[in-house]
Amino acid sequence: MQTVILAGGLATRLGDLTRDKPKSMVEIQGKPFMQYQLDLLRKGGIENIALCLGHAGEQIHRRFGNGSKYGVNIKYSFEDGQLGTAGALKNAKTLLDDTFFTMYGDSYLFLGFSQVMSYFKSQNKLALMTVYKNNDHYDRSNTVIKGNLVKEYSKTEKTEDMVYIEYGANIFRKEVLTLIPDSKYYSLGELFTRLIELGELLAYEVTERFYEIGSLQGLRDFEEYIKEME
Repeated sequence: MQTVILAGGLATRLGDLTRDKPKSMVEIQGKPFMQYQLDLLRKGGIENIALCLGHAGEQIHRRFGNGSKYGVNIKYSFEDGQLGTAGALKNAKTLLDDTFFTMYGDSYLFLGFSQVMSYFKSQNKLALMTVYKNNDHYDRSNTVIKGNLVKEYSKTEKTEDMVYIEYGANIFRKEVLTLIPDSKYYSLGELFTRLIELGELLAYEVTERFYEIGSLQGLRDFEEYIKEME
């Protein structure tokens, strides 16, 4: 299994912490956040990783290299300008397997990767979104599920039946890249909307909360979690 980590954002919500470094290099208990992600993926049975990098991404490349020190195999894709999360996937197309996971560069997730992939392969769909019944608790819920499909997704408009949130891990077949325009900013949100229109976006519910370091509160929460685990 392969996971693509989307770590090309500018991380403006973290202020001075990321003025000269990417979110993935913010240190928690003496280790950069990406090291926690790599450990999590390796323990989940994922050793092949592609990193989509932008802002100060060379720092990540220098620190993690080919990944052998961390028990994984890392390949790199660098953005020339901001392409968005889906645009970054298209930019990395030569590195991608026929089927792959994606994760955000600020997410720490509790997921049975093999189990989710097995479910995805049992269905004849282009993509899968993991979802969590958030009820606006950790962040604003943004997703509507009906049966085994995602029916609505929006980061800007909220409806009463949006009780789920995108958990942060997705699966795509490589052929979805044909839906992404070339050399243009294009977000995963836009790709999700297109897949929903086509009836091609599966939903997979996860019951354990996620952590994220994209906000100062999220960073504090993750630091507390790591301290409790030590």
